[in-house]
Amino acid sequence: MLRSSDQIFACGFEIFGKVQGVRLRKQTRDLATMNHVRGWVMNTDEGTVKGQLEGTLPKVNELKFWLLNFGSPRSIIERAEFTPTMEIPAHTFNGFTIRYHPNQIGQLDL
Repeated sequence: MLRSSDQIFACGFEIFGKVQGVRLRKQTRDLATMNHVRGWVMNTDEGTVKGQLEGTLPKVNELKFWLLNFGSPRSIIERAEFTPTMEIPAHTFNGFTIRYHPNQIGQLDL
């Protein structure tokens, strides 16, 4: 049986509000990387930011709390939706990345 510190959990998220063009993706990636959370984040055509988180339950919950209550300094979070956090047998991502929609290439907000 895995120790709780070895268990891996995953969930998806979508953040609504003023969340594009405010460095939310970059700061999500930076916080996730600092906390050893893997996954991805991207802008959507609907004006939201969505992604996937994988890590220990305390670290995934920390990222969820930050996305729901804080975000980047210039963002205005109106609502955050999360899929149920589920235990998974192994990581499916090697790190945490920013994904780009094909029509965003050339308009990067690094």
